Amino acid sequence: MKIPRGTLEQWQVLQAIVECGGYAQAAEALHRSQSSVSYMVAKLQEQLGVELLQMDGRRARLTSQGELLLRRARELLDHAFALEELALSMNTGWEAELRFAVDSLFPSALLVEILREFEPLARHTRLHLEEVILSGAEDVLLEKRADIVIANGVPAGFLSDPLMDIEFIAVAHPAHPLHALERSLGEDDLTRHLHIVVRDSGHLNPRDAGWLGSTQRWTVTNPVTRMEMICGGLGFGWLARHKIADQLETGSLKALPLRSGQKRRISLALVVANAERPGPAACQLVSIIRSTVARHARSTAVGCPEL
Repeated sequence: MKIPRGTLEQWQVLQAIVECGGYAQAAEALHRSQSSVSYMVAKLQEQLGVELLQMDGRRARLTSQGELLLRRARELLDHAFALEELALSMNTGWEAELRFAVDSLFPSALLVEILREFEPLARHTRLHLEEVILSGAEDVLLEKRADIVIANGVPAGFLSDPLMDIEFIAVAHPAHPLHALERSLGEDDLTRHLHIVVRDSGHLNPRDAGWLGSTQRWTVTNPVTRMEMICGGLGFGWLARHKIADQLETGSLKALPLRSGQKRRISLALVVANAERPGPAACQLVSIIRSTVARHARSTAVGCPEL
């Protein structure tokens, strides 16, 4: 962007005159003398060689040239104010960047609610959100790639707080051959059919959670893709109940009648990587996560629908 001649202070004075309607009002708003306001605008017009203001009765209005130039100058003023606010935030300890890793099992509606509440408080902190699967949360902690983590497994050396439990249920499409058996199912029945699992995003200590040892196994990297494949009748798998609530209600997925192991439960925990000295932004986000999850737990306890 080409910077118009004149200082930012001069453009700020011009903007104040336009917004306040006159020299005297702008001087009062800026806590300056009227003579200094008049001088700065006169000097700016002299430097630019164009008339910026014209009087309409007692009200100062921009000329067409002044309107065009001030529009460009406002962009510079906005950037300058943003830089000042950023410097102030950093001076008061607010993090310039916050790295947040979330297990893919965490309810997306809750995540959006948390981020919506955090956004107006974040000031100029940039948020980097990483979604992880299985041991991926452990990797980001061990590799120091995150400040706050919602994990389903916590490596040694890190403190954590219980956050919520996720229930899994074994399901398949209603037309799947397993449902056609019309009886309770055992492990032998399952190993004869295609089991669709999601790949661990971690690489330090990867897991094969839920794998039955069947040779008929397909692995995908995206949990949503796995759900759509199972909904399409391609195989079976254990899926998080809150992720498939609609499909269970509409009948596009049906729980498998297993003799044992039909349901599984995984606990999610909240980890603050630098628990001894978390920054202000990290403390705000942690507080919002805890309060949002607690509200959800209370609402489900009194019979409200789950997410």
